[in-house]
Amino acid sequence: MKFGRAYYLATAGLGIASGTTQCGNTPSTRSTWCDYSIDTDYYSVVPDTGVTREYYLQITNAEIAPDGYSRPAMLINGSMPGPTLMADWGDTVVVHVANNLTSSTNGTSIHFHGIRQNYTNPNDGVVSVTQCPTPPGDSMTYKWRATQYGSTWYHSHFGIQTWEGVFGGLVINGPATANYDEDKGIIFLSDWSHQTANQLFVSTAEVTGPPTMDNGLINGTNTYTSSSNVTTGSRFNTSFTAGTSYRLRIVNTAIDSLFKFSIDNHTLTVIANDLVPIKPYETTVLSIGIAQRYDVIVKADQSSVASNFWMRAIPQLSCSSNNNTDNIKGIVYYGDSPSTPTTTGYSYTDNCNDEDASDLVPYLSTTVSSAHYNTLQNVSVGYNSDNLFRWYLNNSTMIVERNNPTLLQVYNNDTSFSSNSNVFMLPENQWTYVVIETSENVSHPIHLHGHDFHILAQGNGTYDSSDISSLTNPPRRDTAMLPATGYLVVAFQSNNPGAWLMHCHIGWHISEGLALQFVEQYSEIDSLIDYSTLNSTCSAWNAYEAQNPESDNTSGI
Repeated sequence: MKFGRAYYLATAGLGIASGTTQCGNTPSTRSTWCDYSIDTDYYSVVPDTGVTREYYLQITNAEIAPDGYSRPAMLINGSMPGPTLMADWGDTVVVHVANNLTSSTNGTSIHFHGIRQNYTNPNDGVVSVTQCPTPPGDSMTYKWRATQYGSTWYHSHFGIQTWEGVFGGLVINGPATANYDEDKGIIFLSDWSHQTANQLFVSTAEVTGPPTMDNGLINGTNTYTSSSNVTTGSRFNTSFTAGTSYRLRIVNTAIDSLFKFSIDNHTLTVIANDLVPIKPYETTVLSIGIAQRYDVIVKADQSSVASNFWMRAIPQLSCSSNNNTDNIKGIVYYGDSPSTPTTTGYSYTDNCNDEDASDLVPYLSTTVSSAHYNTLQNVSVGYNSDNLFRWYLNNSTMIVERNNPTLLQVYNNDTSFSSNSNVFMLPENQWTYVVIETSENVSHPIHLHGHDFHILAQGNGTYDSSDISSLTNPPRRDTAMLPATGYLVVAFQSNNPGAWLMHCHIGWHISEGLALQFVEQYSEIDSLIDYSTLNSTCSAWNAYEAQNPESDNTSGI
């Protein structure tokens, strides 16, 4: 499978590809890629394509109506979701981001979710950690190498801007653990509110806890029926040809919803979680937490049953609330055009659990060391001195300075990080075990930047070291669920120089301080920093704030 320059231009709008490569595969050879295969250790071997993929993104304000109900939003290149960026395994990716927002408080950044940024930490795009905000009227360029392959997304890392519409897809082509005929691309699952996310945060989330969402979207669209029984909007739909197998790249971009995904009457063969190829397994209902990604193959083998089938994204009531729970649907159709399906969905148990760990077996086997550095983090919730809702790790809720990011402090050799910045200086090149526990009856999708992590233990109750059953090839990904009243134990090697955020990916929770930072390979970080770019962005933000003052230059991440 090879995507040419015309495809990149059509997919991302304003995209440029330089250099040429002959890499690709066919429906019967998906396990290969150039002179490499699915067996290649992608942690140590990366194809040298000599290709640079260059993209231009513009973030703007707009009024949109994805379900027929109009509200203000923020778009990338005029759309929500934004354009899908494409690259091949081994390419260099350059993304220019222009902040054309009009609001006086909207800086921005772009984070490439799940990309390890190996030795490119300054390009991770995290305000207050790797950069100052890019102010309106200014731009920022990110550059990194596609050392992984698979499906992911990019999104803002400024406040809760992601959930105003600042996100899009990212596909890195490479080998796969099973064959398929056609690639359908990314399927985004989102929850959606008729107020802006910022309005809900200030009026509800910060005061009383998470609000009820009005609706959900599949690839940025759905219908909505008002209290006066007027239905607006339209369904996402996609066509199947009998006998053809399709790859779907499913991404949960919600602010507060774990989804159960299914297609009536069809079986899903799961071939990857996050950016980790796994040994294929079959399911009919897929549990996908916020920020997680699953690549699945669907065989179009049901045309004798019906010509139209519901595609369902069901938010789980165990961990969120939605006014349109049973109606977040798309249509899969055989034939020339879609019509309303009459099919019945699969049964499921409402919960907020990850897929069973026994199914998530990485294809490339790795082993975790028993010798490790250990940190225990207890998650709790409460109100701060201003009587605002906050989440805590070991009694500390993260508060960071937008105009003094961690990398700027590192460059200035200032390690006197404030206690509320939640910075952990890790021993170099050692295994780190992070034990996260909570007695609260709330689950959390925990994401780590700069790494895949190994899931060593995950369950309800209080963690005990005997809960780690094996260090040989445990599930590996970058986002995993911390169960309600339970624990999550993950492991990674501190071998990627930089400042890396670890946080809950519920939009309300990260803004309410549920995050920490790991500083790794401290002695090597300074050489990675382009001080001119870092300093000029911070200077531009400071100048902008001086003319457009905010009430406070600190916030939850």
